[in-house]
Amino acid sequence: MHELYNEYVNSKFGQLIDYAAFLEEFPQTHNIPRTHKLTRQYKEYSTHLLEYLVSFFQRTQPLQDLDKIFSKVEAEFEEHWAGGMVHGWEDKGLGNGQPLTTQDFIDLDYYSSADELVELGPDKLKQALAALGLKTGGTVQQRAERLFLTKVTPLEELDRKHFAKGYRPLARKTNDEILQVTASKEVALMEVKIKRLVEFLHETIEETKANVEKKQALTYEEMEAEREEEFKCEICGNHSYWGRRAFERHFKEWRHQHGMRCLGIPNTKNFNEITSIKEAKFLWERIQERQGLNKWRPDLEEEYEDQEGNIYNKKTYTDLQRQGLI
Repeated sequence: MHELYNEYVNSKFGQLIDYAAFLEEFPQTHNIPRTHKLTRQYKEYSTHLLEYLVSFFQRTQPLQDLDKIFSKVEAEFEEHWAGGMVHGWEDKGLGNGQPLTTQDFIDLDYYSSADELVELGPDKLKQALAALGLKTGGTVQQRAERLFLTKVTPLEELDRKHFAKGYRPLARKTNDEILQVTASKEVALMEVKIKRLVEFLHETIEETKANVEKKQALTYEEMEAEREEEFKCEICGNHSYWGRRAFERHFKEWRHQHGMRCLGIPNTKNFNEITSIKEAKFLWERIQERQGLNKWRPDLEEEYEDQEGNIYNKKTYTDLQRQGLI
C-alpha cells in the first residue's frame, strides 16, 4: 500500500498528505476532478490499486467467491450506467469535467413519482438536470417530470427535446465522444469495484489507520522497543525476525523463497504476511481451484530480490544473473 501512496502523492490528481490521511482518502474517488480521471496516470493508478485490493482480499478472505462478487457488481453497474446513476459519472464522462457533488446528486430510487420530486425545490432540480445534460427551465413540476423520466428511461433513449442545447445523447455522439464514453465507463467500473472491496475490507483498513496513527505518536524509546519485537515464520523453519521491517522484507529473501519452493508453492504477493505452512497450503489450494492448475507461470510470477532491494520476476532475475549484472 505504501507504493500506491507514493504513486498518489506524486501524481497530478493526488494531494500531498500523510499515509494515515491517504488511507482515509483513497476510497473517495468522487473527490478527484474529472479532468484527471481520463488521463493515463489515473488509469494506471486505479489499475494498480484494484490489483492490490484484489490480491489482499484473496489472501485474507480466501473463502469468499470474488468472481461471484464482481459478477454482481458488474451487473448492477451496467444497469446504473445505462440509467445515468453511477455516482460521479451521471453524464457518462461527457459533462463539464467536474464530478457531481453530493448536493447535486438525487437518488431516484427513493422517489416513486414526479410529485415527490417537486418537494426538493427548483434549485435542487435544476442542478440535477444540468448534471445530466438535460434542460433546466420550466416550472418546478416540469423540471420534476423531466428528471423523473431518467428513472425508467436511459439517457440515450430519451427524446432529444429533453436535452440542453448542444448536448447529444450517446446514440448521436461523434466517434471521439463514443470513445470517451467507453474510456469513462472502464474507469468508472474500476472505481465501483474498488469501493466494493473497501466495504469488505473496512475493518482491516480502520485497524491499519489506527496502527499508523499509533506509530506516528510513538516516542523514541517506544520505537526502539518495537524494533526488538520478535516475528517467527514457520515456512522459514521457525526462524525469528526482529522488528516489523525485517519481517516484511524477509518474504522476498532466500530463506522464505526456499521454504516456499519446498512446499511446492509459488512465492507471489498472494502469500505476503502468511507464515503458517497450513495457511499457505490452504490458500494455494483455493487459488488452484479458482484459476486452474496450469495458470501459474513461475518465470513471470515468482519474485526475487537483489542485494539492493530491487524486485524482479524469476525470468528477469535469472537473465540479469546470467549477464553478471546482479
